[in-house]
Amino acid sequence: MKGAILVKRIDKGTEGGMEELEELARSAGYEVLAKVTQARTPDKAYAIGRGKAEEVAALVEELKPEKVIFDERLSAVQVYNLSKLCKVEVIDRFNLILEIFANRARTREAKLQVELARLIYERPKARMKVTLAKRGEQPGFRGLGRYQADVYESEITGRIAKIQAELEVIRKRQHETRKQRKEKGFDLVALAGYTNAGKSTLMNALVGESVAAKDQLFTTLVPTTRLLEIGQRRALLTDTVGFIKDLPHFMVEAFRSTLEEIYLADLIILVVDASEPPEALVEKLVTCHDTLWDEMGPVPVITALNKCDLISREELEERKRAIVHLAPHPVAISAKTGEGLDELKKKVGKYLPKWTFAEVVLPHTEEGLSTLSWLHDNAVVHHVKYDGGHIKVSVEARESVLERLAKRFEAIKDAVKP
Repeated sequence: MKGAILVKRIDKGTEGGMEELEELARSAGYEVLAKVTQARTPDKAYAIGRGKAEEVAALVEELKPEKVIFDERLSAVQVYNLSKLCKVEVIDRFNLILEIFANRARTREAKLQVELARLIYERPKARMKVTLAKRGEQPGFRGLGRYQADVYESEITGRIAKIQAELEVIRKRQHETRKQRKEKGFDLVALAGYTNAGKSTLMNALVGESVAAKDQLFTTLVPTTRLLEIGQRRALLTDTVGFIKDLPHFMVEAFRSTLEEIYLADLIILVVDASEPPEALVEKLVTCHDTLWDEMGPVPVITALNKCDLISREELEERKRAIVHLAPHPVAISAKTGEGLDELKKKVGKYLPKWTFAEVVLPHTEEGLSTLSWLHDNAVVHHVKYDGGHIKVSVEARESVLERLAKRFEAIKDAVKP
């Protein structure tokens, strides 16, 4: 396994927890060899003090890690100086996340989104990186010395434009797919939440299928959609990429085609890990809200307090009190044991978009029976009565389904009574 040394600046008087950076490093396949923290005003050249940077370099000499990973965002100059001092590649938290994404990307869309995020992150640093590379090759700057700064920056800009154009085509195709699904009577439900909150495990439990669900960050990069039956209604449940704190705007933009599965859903199940301490729970919920609120439509949100089997009832009540202002329609569940899933389904059914009731009179012909069969597939048929040469049907459906009914069978259009 590759080794890494983790570095983080912390505020004075705080413990400076590094758990999330450790989880990210392990998710990327690194063994954490050492952790270094410092609470002081940073040196602009090193992001930490010069003395602390030399301490890290000594650790590198002793432990021989593959990389040094900083929790803070680093400038091109800081990466250059630290790499030169430590004689090993130095990256920051965002490059670590991109590394995880690159390892997990399997589809064309995912690979494009990861590359777009990397290029947008690199572009502001391009000129400085080329300038620094010409002073001497350092780990992380390999090969850049041959470039002219404006050529390298122009190449990045051109590649960004090409990827954005290709992703726009994918977005339009996905928009059309969502539109067709709604026209066919499906409700769209999205699972959202902080990474590793248990979204994929919950999806498995709700639909009775098996998608990848591992105890690691960012298991899901590409949305996975499955059929979920809620009473007589059919919904399409989509598992999506997890959120994480301090995710820069450019990364959210790069994953827009994936995140639109959440933004454009009819209902969102916001999954949180209730086994975490109240303070961490609040912090992660705030991160989720920050990522969602500006983009999502006026759709209901149900907060699923997952992993409640790992805590006592008293601890669960403590969590509920801590997040009461952040958690609309909370439901305590355990995706692992199945506890609370029936209540979650009931609540999903309660907050799905209201459908329109209609009474339809069809001719008792082969075409009328075919339309009745179509209604069973695309709507909720409450009552059917055969009356002479007609079939009277009480039905509940999306407006789009009733509109398709009228178009499908123009001869009975006047009989449709919304």
